[in-house]
Amino acid sequence: MQRGKNRIDSISGSIRCRSRWFLCDLGLIFTKRYPSWSDRRGRTCGASEKDGCVINDTVYHPEVWAPQEAHNVDLLIVCLKYGSLQGALDSIKEIVGEHTTVMSLMNGVDSEEIIGEKVGESHVLYSLIKVASHKEETGYYFDPETTIGIFFGELQAPHDSDRVRAIEHLFQDTGIHYFSTEHILAELWSKFRLNVCNNLPQAILGAGVGCYHDSVHMKAISDGLRKELEAIALAKGIDLTKAGSASVHGSPVPPSARYSTLQDLDAGRHTEIDMFSGALIRMGKELGIPTPYNEYTYHMIKALEEKNDGKFDYTGKINKRTCSK
Repeated sequence: MQRGKNRIDSISGSIRCRSRWFLCDLGLIFTKRYPSWSDRRGRTCGASEKDGCVINDTVYHPEVWAPQEAHNVDLLIVCLKYGSLQGALDSIKEIVGEHTTVMSLMNGVDSEEIIGEKVGESHVLYSLIKVASHKEETGYYFDPETTIGIFFGELQAPHDSDRVRAIEHLFQDTGIHYFSTEHILAELWSKFRLNVCNNLPQAILGAGVGCYHDSVHMKAISDGLRKELEAIALAKGIDLTKAGSASVHGSPVPPSARYSTLQDLDAGRHTEIDMFSGALIRMGKELGIPTPYNEYTYHMIKALEEKNDGKFDYTGKINKRTCSK
């Protein structure tokens, strides 16, 4: 069973009114009492405390509580970049109390396991978010009308648990699109498939998502990644056909759209390739399933990160000679 709500006016504006804690990639927390966010040193997210954080042209000035102050909250929502998760685990553990539910809206398919190992699997409610956003000089932007929203659900029956009903009640009348589902693993892997097949190849090419429609070569790479992922999912007993119709595609975007991996490379940041192809390579080895497309993609994006780091800047080294091998 899936249940949904209507449009989102602003993700942060909606969540700030309802959820008690929201942990983000700077160690940020949304609170019910304080509709704002800042880092652990008290600095507001954005250029300065005065500027705040701009989302869809609305300025937010969040405030953070230390993990010990947040201990035993009802709901903790984790939204980290993959490379930041390990450094946040101690804070997450300190926040989680006897009755705390943790939702991870991170990309990939293993953050729940990582968090569960730290705080106890019973605290984790599997979940995901599907929203196409981008950063401009003036702030962060997304289309409320086309945003698909948040999915969450129990791994086992009863799927209509007390905490699922409580979160549904929490999101009511906020404008957030939300879906409770009995097939949350299929939903997670369906989003994972979209990320691996559409996020990664365009990052190597450096072109908008229209490349998959306009190039048979890009489509072939995407299809190769897809086949490897689906083989691993099948071997793990995950039936991707159980995912709802809203999960087999991403939010509508223009052909020029650049997904998160390419956005990271454009900005000179390291990517989440370890949670995408890196995870599939690891699982493929465990299951005896070859992953050549993912291995190539992994190493190419790692090399692009190295390029951004200046590893291949040979300025001033004209007298040095090297030979191809």
